[in-house]
Amino acid sequence: MPSRPPLVVGVVVIVVLLVALAGGQAVASQVNEGPEQPIAFSHITHANVMQLDCIFCHRNAEVGQTASVPAVEQCMFCHKVVEGATPSQQLEIDKVQEAFASGSPIDWTRVHRVPDHVRFVHEAHITAGIQCSACHGNVQDMAKVQQIRPLKMGDCVACHRVNDAPTDCTTCHK
Repeated sequence: MPSRPPLVVGVVVIVVLLVALAGGQAVASQVNEGPEQPIAFSHITHANVMQLDCIFCHRNAEVGQTASVPAVEQCMFCHKVVEGATPSQQLEIDKVQEAFASGSPIDWTRVHRVPDHVRFVHEAHITAGIQCSACHGNVQDMAKVQQIRPLKMGDCVACHRVNDAPTDCTTCHK
């Protein structure tokens, strides 16, 4: 399937939100302000200022069901040599380096979740040309990542209809 231009994806997001609102659902009440994380990771720094693509860190998204959170070892590819951090940034970098040195994982709090009976495959959506921001919002502009869409069935079905994607139950349900 050919990739969709950003304008089409933006229109899809607006249509899906309008469908959700028309269905009597208050979208804002179904999202959150984002959880506290063990490290104050800045998507603004990494995705906006440094312009790292989502796939640079969330490598499994192109080939698997989940986007996955990067392992500490992956963070260390850059954070072995990072220079010029502010004192507050350096405190957070120190936490990453300490976790690596001790062999401890970073216990991130999950932000986006669909129900357990739903099979959401990131790879299929990326292959179809759906931009990460269609579901996750403009993460590169978020000080703290938050869920911006309800990720409920009606939201997904509306998006599938707009994008001529399958709406058969077995496509998404286990």
